[in-house]
Amino acid sequence: MFTHFFIKRPVFASVCSLLIIILGMVGYTRLPVQEYPKIDPPIVTVSTNYPGASPQVVETEVTEILEAQINGIAGIKTLTSNSREGSSSISVEFELNRDLEVAAQEVRTRVARAARRLPDEVDEPTVEKRSGDDERILWVGFFSENLSPLELSNYADLYIKNTLETVDGVNSIFIAGERRYAMLLWLNPVQMAARQISALDVEQALRRQNIEIPSGRIEGKETEYPVRTLGRLQTPQDYEDLIIKRNDNGSQVKIRDVGRVEIGARDDRTVARFNGKPAVSMGISKLADANLIEVVRGIKAQLAELEKSFPEGLRYEIAVDYSEFVELAIEEVWISLLISISLVVLIIFLFLKNWRATLIPAITIPISLIGAFSVMFFLGFSINTLTLFALTLATGLVVDDTIVVLENIIRYMEEKRLETLPGNLRRRGGSGICGNCHNGCFSSGVCSRRLCWGSNGTII
Repeated sequence: MFTHFFIKRPVFASVCSLLIIILGMVGYTRLPVQEYPKIDPPIVTVSTNYPGASPQVVETEVTEILEAQINGIAGIKTLTSNSREGSSSISVEFELNRDLEVAAQEVRTRVARAARRLPDEVDEPTVEKRSGDDERILWVGFFSENLSPLELSNYADLYIKNTLETVDGVNSIFIAGERRYAMLLWLNPVQMAARQISALDVEQALRRQNIEIPSGRIEGKETEYPVRTLGRLQTPQDYEDLIIKRNDNGSQVKIRDVGRVEIGARDDRTVARFNGKPAVSMGISKLADANLIEVVRGIKAQLAELEKSFPEGLRYEIAVDYSEFVELAIEEVWISLLISISLVVLIIFLFLKNWRATLIPAITIPISLIGAFSVMFFLGFSINTLTLFALTLATGLVVDDTIVVLENIIRYMEEKRLETLPGNLRRRGGSGICGNCHNGCFSSGVCSRRLCWGSNGTII
């Protein structure tokens, strides 16, 4: 009955087809493009820093204590930990049926309970839910012949990173091989022993004297002046003049007497190279709902604009671009669709030798596929490898049903020598086509579920 309604009203059916095309094109332009669907992994991570501690000390003093508390939480699937020099990382994976918000809150409660048993030097543990937005979609390498690694890292952090973070869709930027400016104090143990000075004495002197505190204000009848105490040390000379100890005879021991001070990198244990040259690499991640291709294009456009104001000798190159894989996948799908539709039209024409019979699938197949994008948009889907795989399967189903149904219709008309189909047969044929489509959709869903593996999480 439903099919017969449109057969009797060809103009209305044509208008509906145009509406499907318009909605499909609008949905296609607004669909986000991603490599994979948005996945909410059921994983909570606990990160803790213990500066200066060896991996063995971190394991016994931090990781094992936290693990003992977290183990009692219900619904844990796996618990893995990693103890490194100065840091501990614990990853807790829950069952998919576990409410992740409640599980994360339980982890925070257990970690807060265990934090009282940790050493005083340990930083407060950080509990975070792992997000699908953490994956880097673009890696950019910056290198220079004139700038030192420290200067290059500082320039990238102050100017390049802050500007790229303003691009629409950018979530966060990670700098690999980053080196931050720091004031380095190199102490001479021989000189310290001669003056009976320890490293703890130097630390306490820095804490006491390298501070800036509010000093109130000076008020008059008509004027008011804020008072500021300049206690922060700014230059290496200021640090070298810092008094560590006062002797009984009135003499003073300064840092310059037991060591030297210089400006350098806070951490020299990490380094990044690009094509064998010292470099700084930026890993950029996007927001979950952002269009991967559009975000990468916006970043590249911003980099091209920033390059005009780069210092002399500073250059950049794209090291890894995951949008290329997505663009290639989309291009291959369109090529496959074009080839399949062309083959259908050619086969129908060669075997049936009927232009009218050939024109019908040539029009209806693209309309069906374009209309699928509007349904994807209203359902909140995205264009990714899974949806493109489903679209390719659906193309095969549409093509198969079109050939089978149309060939049988033409065969019946030739056998009965009919110019048009009787009304009752058209109704039965339309019902058969709908039944084939429903069966095909069910088969596609089963195949897609059985062929999925890899990342574990809830598709949202």
